[in-house]
Amino acid sequence: MSNPTSGMRPAAAATGFWGTSFWRSMDAKNQGRTRARLRIPQSFVLQHNSKEVSEPMKKAMLVLLLVVAVAALASAQLTYKGGADVLGAHNGYGRGCVMCHAPHSGAQGNGKATTDPQNGMYALWGQDLTPLYGKTFDFSGDGKATYAVTLPPSGGITSAHDANTVILFCLSCHDGVLTSVGMMQGQTVETLPIVGGTAPTLLAKAAPSGGSAYQNDHPVGQSAIVSCGGQYSWDCSGGGNTTTPITMNGTASSAFLINNPGSFWNGRNPLATFGTTVNAVTCTTCHDQHSMTMYANKNGSFSTMFFIRGQYTPNANGNSVAQFCRNCHGGESNEMHGLMNVPTI
Repeated sequence: MSNPTSGMRPAAAATGFWGTSFWRSMDAKNQGRTRARLRIPQSFVLQHNSKEVSEPMKKAMLVLLLVVAVAALASAQLTYKGGADVLGAHNGYGRGCVMCHAPHSGAQGNGKATTDPQNGMYALWGQDLTPLYGKTFDFSGDGKATYAVTLPPSGGITSAHDANTVILFCLSCHDGVLTSVGMMQGQTVETLPIVGGTAPTLLAKAAPSGGSAYQNDHPVGQSAIVSCGGQYSWDCSGGGNTTTPITMNGTASSAFLINNPGSFWNGRNPLATFGTTVNAVTCTTCHDQHSMTMYANKNGSFSTMFFIRGQYTPNANGNSVAQFCRNCHGGESNEMHGLMNVPTI
């Protein structure tokens, strides 16, 4: 038998103790209690046997649906995909910030024996840097030693923001040959869009047989300088081997910032320093190591992948990947070819 308080009436409840008069009495009592507890006006309560919803109730339900829809939209805009923390893969299986930044004792605080005289002194770095000190690598892409990078020697770090020191920090995990692999599996946790598969994250292990470990990687370091003007660059000001940061104030470069709201030029200048030059490319120029799937600047929040510092969402008909590269390679942009209204998609 159904519980009388559940609102489910027995099929044969026409007469007797569970008859019609009893159910009508219970309906009236329950409606009264509900109105008293929730302070619902009489006009909002459905009458017994009524098949129509009152007009005030319809309006209230419509307002509620609109509120829920707006809340869901806001949640979709602010929620990144792919993990439980914005650090993503750099959350290190739950170790989080301390995987890179040891709050006490540097690399020794992370269980790694080291003789480094500057152990943990800059950025509280928690990885052992000694295997990389003073090493020279050729970052090229053209088969030449065009962009040779000599990492700081032991005791030679002067700033955590120096272009080559940033490279040293990143390679302390991502080299994979001279250094320990840390907690990495050696490949991205994200599948490469369009082509499939995963990209390597231990860069030296991905070197061609008999070749330089880093000649198949994008140039970084003191010789990888972003400039303005010329055939391959933006119509911006500043840049080059100067102390003047880049300002995207030309006709084409200004249009680019409108067409590409996810551009890192719409936020903090991502270039690094080396000596007196403030326009050097380093690892964190392209990658925001602290945010795996979201990038935010003054123009909003944008989905991204692979810790890319900008809107980077490869799809079959999109141009966000090309637009990201054009942040620096302005000569290949839509705008520098006279197309001033091609938005990022």
